[in-house]
Amino acid sequence: MITEATFEQYLKGLIKGDRAKSRAVIEELLQHGVTAHNVYVNLIWPVMAGIEKMVREDKISLVQEHLATRINRTIVDQLQNKLPRHQQRGHRVIICCAQEELQELGAQMMADLFESDGWEVKFLGGGLTNDDVLAYINENSPQLLIIYGASPAQAPSIRSLIDTVRQVNAWPDMRIMVSGGLFNRAEGLWEEIGADMFAPNAAEALKMAVSEQKFDPEKRTIKRKRKKPVLVGEAAEVEQCQ
Repeated sequence: MITEATFEQYLKGLIKGDRAKSRAVIEELLQHGVTAHNVYVNLIWPVMAGIEKMVREDKISLVQEHLATRINRTIVDQLQNKLPRHQQRGHRVIICCAQEELQELGAQMMADLFESDGWEVKFLGGGLTNDDVLAYINENSPQLLIIYGASPAQAPSIRSLIDTVRQVNAWPDMRIMVSGGLFNRAEGLWEEIGADMFAPNAAEALKMAVSEQKFDPEKRTIKRKRKKPVLVGEAAEVEQCQ
């Protein structure tokens, strides 16, 4: 069981950049029977989200964030092979990040959990143009595209990618999910940019992806006037970038 005390101990180790202490927390959990999946979903992910919030609120420095992220990435790399391997579902997912998104860890964890659940995963990460992503979609024809992470300045590019997918209409059955970054902080933004789904975390993303829920194409915003929401904070910054 992952207790609040364990959470705090792990968080402190990460912020201090204490690799040995952070690894020791994980090793102790595994020795006590906590599964790698549980560690992913109930410790590393919420700690990662908490660290991102602390940076935004100037409670820790960017250096501390970088230290914590690098340690988390190392631990995730080690835990990946400990995840269970379920029967293949016969479904393909492409997971990418916003073009300038440097925090790929959340997307990497999603890729690991989807693969564990039996999906064929293509993890692109960040640093690619919309044309790169569209070309890869065309080559692989996934059932699901997940776009992870965004800053206010990146939101228009993501909207452009989604709009192009709709306009081309070469993949009418492909669903588009967004998660992380600005999408977790600006309520309703995922609908505004035309995505089919929003997931606040990796566990919810997987749950939504395997559901039998059908999506109404009329809810997509392409080719119709978008309603102007009341924008505050970062969501207002998105509007200014458009």
